[in-house]
Amino acid sequence: MRDLTAQAALLKSLHVPGKPLVLPNSWDAATARLVEGLGFPVVATSSYAVAAAAGYPDDNSMPPAVAFAGVAAIAAATTAPVTADLEAGYGLSAAEFTSALLAAGAVGCNLEDGDHRGGLRPLAEQVEWLTAVKSVGRPFVLNARIDCFIRDSVAPQDKLAEGIERGRAYLAAGADCVYPIGLRDPAQIKEFTSAVPGPVNVHYYFDGPSVPELAALGVARISLGAGLFAVAQRAIKDAVATLGDHASTVD
Repeated sequence: MRDLTAQAALLKSLHVPGKPLVLPNSWDAATARLVEGLGFPVVATSSYAVAAAAGYPDDNSMPPAVAFAGVAAIAAATTAPVTADLEAGYGLSAAEFTSALLAAGAVGCNLEDGDHRGGLRPLAEQVEWLTAVKSVGRPFVLNARIDCFIRDSVAPQDKLAEGIERGRAYLAAGADCVYPIGLRDPAQIKEFTSAVPGPVNVHYYFDGPSVPELAALGVARISLGAGLFAVAQRAIKDAVATLGDHASTVD
């Protein structure tokens, strides 16, 4: 049986600025086993990939039972700590959310502040939500995602200042790490990690800074998000394309 308290402590301890935790996000038992088998100490999920595999969009509309069943299947397939990308919490209360998270066997989660209408949830509301989630008292690692860098509702010249303000507020609310998804300019990453007093997670782009470069910028956690799922989808498409016209003749 998992010792969730010990796994939560381990997960939190791996968030070290300059020596980042690298997370190749999985979406099912097979990819979770693959990630663990390659030696990564933590298995993370991708909400986009989990939702797509279950037939749902990545817009917080996936039924909670489906979302947490996906997490539970991944947790059951690995002995490593699991941190789950769970969009905006699927409309659950703080108590319902944390109970479902831990019942699924996860010891960490991402919660985002985008409202899926192109904007951001008001800062005070998101702080209240994150505070309530962490106040339930059960140990887990909260990674608070900051969506201003991927939302058009924030002017380009204001994104960094908005992100820093939200990062500071979310850490003060009890978040263990903050995740300015879409922040990819090295100079801005350095400014962000210097201005925010806690671990920072960035998204890994295959055409962006390398893992060592991100480590040198003070990053504590690196996520691939839906990146591996996209790679897998392209590989399947390319493989199937080699069948050509023969695909229609196969029973």
